[in-house]
Amino acid sequence: MELSGQIIEAGEASGELLVSAEPLSFWGGYDYHTGNIIDQRHPLAGLCAAGRILAVPFTRGSSSTTAVLLEAIKAGTAPAAIITTAPDSFFALASIVADEMYGKPVPLISLSDGQFALLQSGQSAHIKHDGTIKIQ
Repeated sequence: MELSGQIIEAGEASGELLVSAEPLSFWGGYDYHTGNIIDQRHPLAGLCAAGRILAVPFTRGSSSTTAVLLEAIKAGTAPAAIITTAPDSFFALASIVADEMYGKPVPLISLSDGQFALLQSGQSAHIKHDGTIKIQ
């Protein structure tokens, strides 16, 4: 299956999908030391997003998500890429700043709700620089 998304931050990434229909707050919900999702009320609680392609519709909370994601990028515990259902300014800002500061942007792709609904945790995905996502 191949999906075509809107590029928010270009890049290439491959990895296992970690998918939730619930938004995620990185502030208090993501441990940037380990890459684990620590919000016990979130469906992905206890799972590690580091190195995986995280698919959540959008962030929940405030700009603190940007700071936590930026720390995870610096620590090497960030998702390999993030897929959302609409452009998310908090994720985008973290990726842009990480690119400027560390030369490590996180690819960000936005899919339509219908395409997002096709994603399942455990699938293998490859995001291409042109915003195409190949799912296996």
